[in-house]
Amino acid sequence: MLLLVVFALVAILVSFLCSVFEAVLLSITPSWLAGIEQKGDRSAKRIKALKDNIDRPLAAILTLNTVAHTAGAAGVGAQAAVVFGNQYLGLVSAVMTVLILVLSEIIPKTIGATWWRQLAPMTAICLNWMVRILSPVIWCLELLTSRMTHGHGNDSELRAEISALAELGRRQGELASEENQILKSLLRFRDGRLNTIMTPRTVVFSLAESVTTAEYLEKYSDKGFSRIPVYEGEPDDITGFVLRAEVLAAHHQSGGTATLGSLRRPIIRILDRERVDSLFSRLVVERSHIALVVDEYGDMQGVVTLEDLIETLLGMEIVDECDRDVDIAYSGTT
Repeated sequence: MLLLVVFALVAILVSFLCSVFEAVLLSITPSWLAGIEQKGDRSAKRIKALKDNIDRPLAAILTLNTVAHTAGAAGVGAQAAVVFGNQYLGLVSAVMTVLILVLSEIIPKTIGATWWRQLAPMTAICLNWMVRILSPVIWCLELLTSRMTHGHGNDSELRAEISALAELGRRQGELASEENQILKSLLRFRDGRLNTIMTPRTVVFSLAESVTTAEYLEKYSDKGFSRIPVYEGEPDDITGFVLRAEVLAAHHQSGGTATLGSLRRPIIRILDRERVDSLFSRLVVERSHIALVVDEYGDMQGVVTLEDLIETLLGMEIVDECDRDVDIAYSGTT
């Protein structure tokens, strides 16, 4: 009877620990691991080594767990036949199955998945020893499985996971709707194309270089745009842009005779198929707030401002006192 109890307890205990270790290992998130690395936690290095080569600790866990189940079941069955006789062998096997299911699978995995942060350091130490002790077995298993897994690496969709986590955080009340929207817009930012956010050429407000500051104040001062594209000849022949503040200053200095062409600044030109993030970086580096979007032939397609890019980045409209339309991306430049 004593041997029967010993076989059962050892099998359940070993399987219990293996299930806890497995649940903890699989529950550790990259963000949490990065956090404890930044804090200088001594266990971070061990945990990271296990996560970077997770096949080895998982192989050790499954190997030991399988041995415990098999040896435990065989030992309990043999002792049950001696103690109770063959007629009770089926009943003992059923009881053992229930005990293994509850005590070495359900309960330990629940514990590991719930308390993985607290158990992670101890788990890393135990798994390191398990991997060392079972290294010959693990090496053989790696030889057998290497051909099947070759060329089929784990291409995790990290960006999709972050987006899903943001949505989950919103549903659980951990993130506000605005925070969720900003995170999702940020993840989509690099995939956006300029032709989807630009102000189309047909609605771009521009003025001829020959327009004087006096004419501007008389006819167009109510427009409110801080940067105005200027052209020579046809409206599509944009040569640069002027700053409203400089136009007003020049008007007072020249008495209204200065032309917009004399105040013209060069404008960045960029292809319409370029990505949104590339223009954002360029505007920041060149300290500019406006760019002319052209096609492959150099023809004007529209205008993009830094405000348009920030709106895309945040996923929301930015409206100031001078904006008459909420969707300013289709009402002119800023």
